[in-house]
Amino acid sequence: MKWNQFLTGVFGFLLTISSYGQSNVLNAKSPEDIGKLSDAELKVKKESKPLAYGYVDERDILWSKNTWEIVDLDERVNFPMYYPIDTNNIGSNRRSLYDVLMNGIKSGKIKNIYADSYFNGKRTLNDISAAISKVDTTDLGIEQYNAGEEIDQQFIDRRDLTSADIAEYHIRGMWYFDKRQAELKYRLLGIAPVAPDVNFIDDENPDMVELFWVWFPDAREVLYEAEAFNGGNTSQSITFDHLLNSRRFNAVIYKEDNVQGDREVNDYINENAFMQLLESERIKERIRNFEQDMWNY
Repeated sequence: MKWNQFLTGVFGFLLTISSYGQSNVLNAKSPEDIGKLSDAELKVKKESKPLAYGYVDERDILWSKNTWEIVDLDERVNFPMYYPIDTNNIGSNRRSLYDVLMNGIKSGKIKNIYADSYFNGKRTLNDISAAISKVDTTDLGIEQYNAGEEIDQQFIDRRDLTSADIAEYHIRGMWYFDKRQAELKYRLLGIAPVAPDVNFIDDENPDMVELFWVWFPDAREVLYEAEAFNGGNTSQSITFDHLLNSRRFNAVIYKEDNVQGDREVNDYINENAFMQLLESERIKERIRNFEQDMWNY
Protein backbone atom coordinates (compact mmCIF):
# COMPACT_ATOMS: atom_id res chain seq x y z
CA MET A 1 0.00 0.00 0.00
CA LYS A 2 1.31 3.40 -0.94
CA TRP A 3 1.79 5.99 1.76
CA ASN A 4 -0.55 8.49 0.11
CA GLN A 5 -3.34 5.90 0.04
CA PHE A 6 -2.69 5.02 3.67
CA LEU A 7 -2.74 8.64 4.78
CA THR A 8 -5.91 9.25 2.76
CA GLY A 9 -7.61 6.34 4.51
CA VAL A 10 -6.54 7.54 7.96
CA PHE A 11 -7.72 11.07 7.19
CA GLY A 12 -11.09 9.76 6.06
CA PHE A 13 -11.44 7.71 9.25
CA LEU A 14 -10.61 10.70 11.44
CA LEU A 15 -13.01 12.87 9.45
CA THR A 16 -15.79 10.34 10.09
CA ILE A 17 -15.08 10.41 13.82
CA SER A 18 -14.96 14.20 13.96
CA SER A 19 -18.27 14.58 12.13
CA TYR A 20 -20.11 14.35 15.45
CA GLY A 21 -19.11 17.94 16.23
CA GLN A 22 -21.63 19.48 13.82
CA SER A 23 -23.46 16.49 12.40
CA ASN A 24 -25.15 16.54 9.00
CA VAL A 25 -24.41 20.21 8.25
CA LEU A 26 -23.02 19.62 4.76
CA ASN A 27 -25.61 16.98 3.85
CA ALA A 28 -28.65 18.84 5.21
CA LYS A 29 -31.33 19.62 2.61
CA SER A 30 -32.98 22.10 4.96
CA PRO A 31 -32.01 23.79 8.24
CA GLU A 32 -34.25 21.33 10.07
CA ASP A 33 -31.97 18.47 9.01
CA ILE A 34 -28.93 19.97 10.77
CA GLY A 35 -28.01 17.89 13.79
CA LYS A 36 -29.89 14.78 12.73
CA LEU A 37 -27.80 11.67 13.23
CA SER A 38 -27.81 8.54 11.14
CA ASP A 39 -28.94 5.23 12.65
CA ALA A 40 -25.31 4.16 13.08
CA GLU A 41 -24.42 7.43 14.79
CA LEU A 42 -27.45 7.18 17.07
CA LYS A 43 -26.43 3.67 18.08
CA VAL A 44 -22.88 4.74 18.87
CA LYS A 45 -24.06 7.78 20.82
CA LYS A 46 -26.59 5.73 22.78
CA GLU A 47 -24.03 3.12 23.78
CA SER A 48 -21.15 5.49 24.50
CA LYS A 49 -20.44 6.38 28.12
CA PRO A 50 -17.76 8.39 29.90
CA LEU A 51 -14.51 6.53 30.37
CA ALA A 52 -14.75 4.84 33.74
CA TYR A 53 -12.18 5.64 36.39
CA GLY A 54 -9.85 2.78 37.14
CA TYR A 55 -9.88 1.25 40.58
CA VAL A 56 -7.15 2.64 42.83
CA ASP A 57 -6.15 0.54 45.80
CA GLU A 58 -5.44 2.57 48.93
CA ARG A 59 -2.17 0.68 49.32
CA ASP A 60 -1.02 2.00 45.94
CA ILE A 61 -1.38 5.65 46.97
CA LEU A 62 2.06 6.62 48.16
CA TRP A 63 1.22 10.32 48.66
CA SER A 64 -1.80 12.59 48.19
CA LYS A 65 -2.79 16.22 48.55
CA ASN A 66 -6.28 17.77 48.42
CA THR A 67 -6.53 21.17 46.75
CA TRP A 68 -9.31 23.70 46.25
CA GLU A 69 -9.06 25.94 43.18
CA ILE A 70 -10.78 28.95 41.63
CA VAL A 71 -11.66 28.83 37.92
CA ASP A 72 -12.13 32.49 36.96
CA LEU A 73 -14.59 32.81 34.07
CA ASP A 74 -13.10 36.18 33.06
CA GLU A 75 -10.08 34.33 31.66
CA ARG A 76 -10.34 33.56 27.97
CA VAL A 77 -9.23 29.95 28.33
CA ASN A 78 -12.21 29.36 30.64
CA PHE A 79 -14.80 30.87 28.28
CA PRO A 80 -16.16 27.44 27.16
CA MET A 81 -17.54 27.03 30.69
CA TYR A 82 -19.21 30.45 30.69
CA TYR A 83 -20.75 30.82 27.24
CA PRO A 84 -23.35 30.87 25.81
CA ILE A 85 -25.21 33.11 28.23
CA ASP A 86 -28.06 33.85 25.80
CA THR A 87 -29.69 30.68 24.47
CA ASN A 88 -32.54 32.31 22.55
CA ASN A 89 -30.69 32.53 19.26
CA ILE A 90 -28.44 29.48 19.42
CA GLY A 91 -28.80 25.75 18.89
CA SER A 92 -29.93 23.40 21.65
CA ASN A 93 -26.57 21.60 21.53
CA ARG A 94 -24.76 24.68 22.91
CA ARG A 95 -25.16 25.31 26.63
CA SER A 96 -22.95 26.72 29.38
CA LEU A 97 -21.65 24.53 32.17
CA TYR A 98 -24.07 26.10 34.65
CA ASP A 99 -27.06 25.33 32.43
CA VAL A 100 -25.87 21.76 32.01
CA LEU A 101 -25.55 21.28 35.76
CA MET A 102 -28.92 22.89 36.50
CA ASN A 103 -30.68 20.85 33.82
CA GLY A 104 -29.15 17.71 35.28
CA ILE A 105 -30.31 18.64 38.79
CA LYS A 106 -33.82 19.55 37.65
CA SER A 107 -34.20 16.34 35.67
CA GLY A 108 -33.01 14.25 38.61
CA LYS A 109 -29.95 12.88 36.79
CA ILE A 110 -27.64 14.65 39.24
CA LYS A 111 -28.65 13.65 42.73
CA ASN A 112 -25.57 14.21 44.86
CA ILE A 113 -25.50 17.95 45.60
CA TYR A 114 -24.18 19.31 48.88
CA ALA A 115 -23.83 22.47 50.91
CA ASP A 116 -20.02 22.47 51.17
CA SER A 117 -16.88 21.07 49.63
CA TYR A 118 -16.60 18.36 52.29
CA PHE A 119 -19.91 16.96 51.05
CA ASN A 120 -21.68 17.35 54.35
CA GLY A 121 -25.37 18.11 54.36
CA LYS A 122 -26.99 16.73 51.24
CA ARG A 123 -29.26 19.16 49.40
CA THR A 124 -32.17 18.93 46.99
CA LEU A 125 -33.44 21.30 44.31
CA ASN A 126 -35.90 22.79 46.80
CA ASP A 127 -33.09 23.33 49.31
CA ILE A 128 -30.93 25.32 46.89
CA SER A 129 -33.81 27.32 45.42
CA ALA A 130 -33.20 30.12 47.92
CA ALA A 131 -29.62 30.45 46.66
CA ILE A 132 -30.48 30.56 42.95
CA SER A 133 -33.65 32.66 42.95
CA LYS A 134 -35.28 35.52 44.83
CA VAL A 135 -38.96 36.29 45.09
CA ASP A 136 -39.99 39.72 46.35
CA THR A 137 -43.26 41.60 46.62
CA THR A 138 -43.67 45.25 45.65
CA ASP A 139 -45.34 47.83 47.87
CA LEU A 140 -48.60 47.51 45.95
CA GLY A 141 -48.50 43.77 46.46
CA ILE A 142 -47.98 44.24 50.19
CA GLU A 143 -50.99 46.53 50.28
CA GLN A 144 -53.08 43.84 48.60
CA TYR A 145 -51.81 41.27 51.09
CA ASN A 146 -52.62 43.50 54.06
CA ALA A 147 -56.10 44.08 52.67
CA GLY A 148 -56.67 40.32 52.59
CA GLU A 149 -56.68 40.21 48.79
CA GLU A 150 -54.85 37.79 46.54
CA ILE A 151 -51.58 39.30 45.35
CA ASP A 152 -51.56 40.05 41.65
CA GLN A 153 -48.65 38.37 39.80
CA GLN A 154 -47.56 41.70 38.33
CA PHE A 155 -46.66 42.85 41.85
CA ILE A 156 -44.36 39.88 42.47
CA ASP A 157 -40.73 40.28 41.37
CA ARG A 158 -38.77 37.12 40.69
CA ARG A 159 -35.03 37.12 40.05
CA ASP A 160 -33.35 33.89 38.94
CA LEU A 161 -29.63 33.46 38.58
CA THR A 162 -28.55 32.69 35.03
CA SER A 163 -25.33 31.73 33.32
CA ALA A 164 -24.47 35.40 32.94
CA ASP A 165 -24.35 35.78 36.74
CA ILE A 166 -21.82 32.99 37.30
CA ALA A 167 -18.44 34.59 38.00
CA GLU A 168 -16.29 31.56 38.73
CA TYR A 169 -16.24 27.92 39.72
CA HIS A 170 -14.66 26.35 42.76
CA ILE A 171 -13.31 22.86 42.30
CA ARG A 172 -11.94 20.35 44.75
CA GLY A 173 -9.65 17.57 43.67
CA MET A 174 -6.94 15.26 44.89
CA TRP A 175 -3.44 14.90 43.55
CA TYR A 176 -1.98 11.50 44.33
CA PHE A 177 1.07 9.46 43.41
CA ASP A 178 0.21 5.97 42.22
CA LYS A 179 3.21 3.83 43.04
CA ARG A 180 1.90 0.98 40.88
CA GLN A 181 1.78 3.25 37.82
CA ALA A 182 4.70 5.35 39.09
CA GLU A 183 3.07 8.64 38.16
CA LEU A 184 1.32 11.63 39.64
CA LYS A 185 -2.42 11.77 38.89
CA TYR A 186 -5.35 14.07 39.55
CA ARG A 187 -8.94 13.18 40.38
CA LEU A 188 -11.65 15.84 40.35
CA LEU A 189 -14.04 15.35 43.29
CA GLY A 190 -16.42 18.31 43.34
CA ILE A 191 -17.40 21.47 41.54
CA ALA A 192 -19.40 24.51 42.68
CA PRO A 193 -20.72 27.49 40.68
CA VAL A 194 -20.03 30.83 42.38
CA ALA A 195 -22.22 33.89 41.88
CA PRO A 196 -23.26 37.07 43.70
CA ASP A 197 -25.70 36.58 46.55
CA VAL A 198 -29.07 36.66 44.80
CA ASN A 199 -30.61 38.66 47.66
CA PHE A 200 -28.09 41.49 47.16
CA ILE A 201 -27.27 41.01 43.49
CA ASP A 202 -28.27 44.55 42.56
CA ASP A 203 -25.90 46.10 45.12
CA GLU A 204 -22.66 47.68 43.97
CA ASN A 205 -20.33 45.00 45.38
CA PRO A 206 -22.37 41.97 46.40
CA ASP A 207 -20.72 39.08 48.22
CA MET A 208 -19.82 36.03 46.15
CA VAL A 209 -21.26 32.75 47.40
CA GLU A 210 -21.00 29.09 46.44
CA LEU A 211 -24.47 28.10 45.23
CA PHE A 212 -24.00 24.37 45.80
CA TRP A 213 -21.41 21.62 45.47
CA VAL A 214 -21.82 18.75 43.02
CA TRP A 215 -20.16 15.40 43.62
CA PHE A 216 -18.34 15.22 40.28
CA PRO A 217 -18.39 11.44 39.65
CA ASP A 218 -22.19 11.55 39.92
CA ALA A 219 -22.42 14.27 37.25
CA ARG A 220 -20.10 12.67 34.71
CA GLU A 221 -22.79 11.10 32.53
CA VAL A 222 -24.66 14.41 32.28
CA LEU A 223 -21.43 16.26 31.48
CA TYR A 224 -20.48 13.60 28.94
CA GLU A 225 -23.71 14.17 27.02
CA ALA A 226 -23.13 17.94 26.83
CA GLU A 227 -20.58 19.41 24.45
CA ALA A 228 -18.28 22.32 25.15
CA PHE A 229 -17.29 24.71 22.39
CA ASN A 230 -13.92 24.14 20.77
CA GLY A 231 -12.75 27.43 19.32
CA GLY A 232 -9.83 25.85 17.50
CA ASN A 233 -11.98 23.43 15.51
CA THR A 234 -15.78 23.55 15.69
CA SER A 235 -16.08 20.16 13.96
CA GLN A 236 -14.34 18.49 16.90
CA SER A 237 -16.19 19.63 19.97
CA ILE A 238 -15.36 18.03 23.31
CA THR A 239 -17.59 17.08 26.18
CA PHE A 240 -17.57 18.90 29.51
CA ASP A 241 -16.51 15.63 31.10
CA HIS A 242 -13.41 15.55 28.91
CA LEU A 243 -12.74 19.26 29.41
CA LEU A 244 -12.75 18.98 33.21
CA ASN A 245 -10.99 15.64 33.54
CA SER A 246 -8.19 16.70 31.20
CA ARG A 247 -7.92 20.06 33.03
CA ARG A 248 -8.36 22.16 29.89
CA PHE A 249 -8.82 25.28 31.99
CA ASN A 250 -6.79 27.60 34.15
CA ALA A 251 -7.24 27.58 37.92
CA VAL A 252 -5.62 29.13 40.98
CA ILE A 253 -5.27 27.21 44.23
CA TYR A 254 -6.92 29.01 47.13
CA LYS A 255 -6.72 26.24 49.73
CA GLU A 256 -4.96 22.99 50.49
CA ASP A 257 -5.51 20.48 53.26
CA ASN A 258 -3.32 21.52 56.19
CA VAL A 259 -2.97 21.20 59.93
CA GLN A 260 -4.58 24.62 60.54
CA GLY A 261 -8.04 23.33 59.72
CA ASP A 262 -7.54 23.62 55.96
CA ARG A 263 -7.18 27.39 56.21
CA GLU A 264 -7.29 29.34 52.97
CA VAL A 265 -4.40 31.29 51.48
CA ASN A 266 -6.05 34.64 52.17
CA ASP A 267 -6.33 33.71 55.85
CA TYR A 268 -2.56 34.02 56.31
CA ILE A 269 -1.74 36.39 53.43
CA ASN A 270 -4.07 39.35 53.78
CA GLU A 271 -4.78 42.14 51.29
CA ASN A 272 -1.97 41.26 48.92
CA ALA A 273 -3.26 39.62 45.76
CA PHE A 274 0.19 39.29 44.22
CA MET A 275 1.61 37.40 47.22
CA GLN A 276 -1.51 35.21 47.32
CA LEU A 277 -0.90 34.30 43.68
CA LEU A 278 2.73 33.48 44.43
CA GLU A 279 1.64 31.30 47.35
CA SER A 280 -0.75 29.47 45.05
CA GLU A 281 2.06 28.86 42.58
CA ARG A 282 4.31 27.67 45.42
CA ILE A 283 1.74 25.04 46.42
CA LYS A 284 1.36 23.97 42.80
CA GLU A 285 5.12 23.76 42.31
CA ARG A 286 5.51 21.67 45.47
CA ILE A 287 3.02 19.16 44.11
CA ARG A 288 4.86 18.99 40.79
CA ASN A 289 8.20 18.59 42.50
CA PHE A 290 7.04 15.53 44.41
CA GLU A 291 6.84 13.52 41.20
CA GLN A 292 10.18 14.88 39.98
CA ASP A 293 11.86 14.05 43.26
CA MET A 294 10.73 10.42 42.98
CA TRP A 295 13.17 10.00 40.08
CA ASN A 296 16.18 11.53 41.85
CA TYR A 297 18.64 9.13 43.32
